[in-house]
Amino acid sequence: MSALAVSRVAPAPGPQRFRPDFWWGAATSAYQIEGGVAEDGRAPSIWDTFSTGPGRVDGGDTGRRAADHRRRYREDVALMADLGLTAYRFSVSWPRVLGTGLDFYDRLVDELLGAGIAPVATLYHWDLPQTIEDAGGWPARDTSHRFAQYAATVAERLGDRVRLWHTLNEPWCAAFLGYGSGAHAPGRRDHAAALAAAHHLLLAHGLAADALRAAAPGAPVSLALNLGVVRPLTPAPADVDAARRIDGLLNRLFLDPLFRGGYPADVLADTARVSDWSFVRDGDLAAIATPVDALGVNYYQPDLVAGNRPEPDPTTPYPAASDITFHRTPGPVTGMGWSIDPAGLREILLRIRDEYRDLPVHVAENGAAYPDRVDPDGRVRDQERIGYLRTHLAAAHEAYTAGVDLRGYFVWSLLDNFEWAYGYGKRFGLVHVDYATQVRTPKDSALWYRGVIRAGGLPTG
Repeated sequence: MSALAVSRVAPAPGPQRFRPDFWWGAATSAYQIEGGVAEDGRAPSIWDTFSTGPGRVDGGDTGRRAADHRRRYREDVALMADLGLTAYRFSVSWPRVLGTGLDFYDRLVDELLGAGIAPVATLYHWDLPQTIEDAGGWPARDTSHRFAQYAATVAERLGDRVRLWHTLNEPWCAAFLGYGSGAHAPGRRDHAAALAAAHHLLLAHGLAADALRAAAPGAPVSLALNLGVVRPLTPAPADVDAARRIDGLLNRLFLDPLFRGGYPADVLADTARVSDWSFVRDGDLAAIATPVDALGVNYYQPDLVAGNRPEPDPTTPYPAASDITFHRTPGPVTGMGWSIDPAGLREILLRIRDEYRDLPVHVAENGAAYPDRVDPDGRVRDQERIGYLRTHLAAAHEAYTAGVDLRGYFVWSLLDNFEWAYGYGKRFGLVHVDYATQVRTPKDSALWYRGVIRAGGLPTG
């Protein structure tokens, strides 16, 4: 059994302190920060194609600049060390690894270890090589097997130094935004393909878990799911049923096969008119249910839903849910327009423990975008972000004191970056990036987070 799964450590003294070996981290993804699309023999990805299509927000400049992390990684690791981070979650670019890009990740991992920062690697954060999409992409079964081969290649090189592996990041987004609504790369709108993609992503996870452990015996394996609390707008039966359906497609579609060995019966029934699920073959569910050493939870907002909307929505990412309306929870929202509800984080962490499995958990992403600016005195006064992080860390601590085996918290994101379909217009970073000059400026939230890390938890009072 992995060291991640052994004895618990009691809460440290103080009302809002975490375990002494808690991972205080930040997270990024390769496509959003690296730049250097022509370096290392990197192959084109689906996001290169999608982001340079007609009407795209970035004018085709995305991969060439991003946050220039590939060249500036030493500067960025020094920033992490100054903030006191004890772990850093990054993603490996599959298109870069098709060239000589593993050399870059070798250097990055060594730089992190030299700074006393635990490397946490994600193998897939949405940047599928375009050649694999051209061969069918995630709706095609072969992509799962190619992913396992890629996982083995990376583990053979980095497995002696990476402290935790995430096979996938947010497979819901990759499947349903990429193949259902077309809001993300590769921009396809086919709900049957989205369901097949979801299954093959989960299968890829299971196959990759085995490949990682074969290449790097004892490697701790996890994956990061974007989970959320789904609430009905009213107690009306139509709204309650809408919440059931969205919970099935957002949460249980992924948690059930991972921890119960099968897809939820109600989800199969709800989507029967979209797909017959014939892409599920003998042995697939056993592979998907390969035990994990930990689970990453990405949390941003709740879903408040109502059924029987007047007109079906053909652009919804959810198969067989075009009659459901999404509403904002009353109260403040982030710069993305997302409702702020820290209680949802506590609720989802407790639900995993109570309904699925009591295992080590990391909050693998949590953060907020706001319209940050550098003031004339050189400061970025992002008090709203500080408030967001404080309340969500407090909610995570409530779950921790209730017995959830919470091992770490990763702010999204370390750096301002390319925010997918929003381009460069949304800033999630603890560190402000001037995209014209690539100058990094730690925001007030970064300095606040440094204080939290030094204290081992939230200040009292």
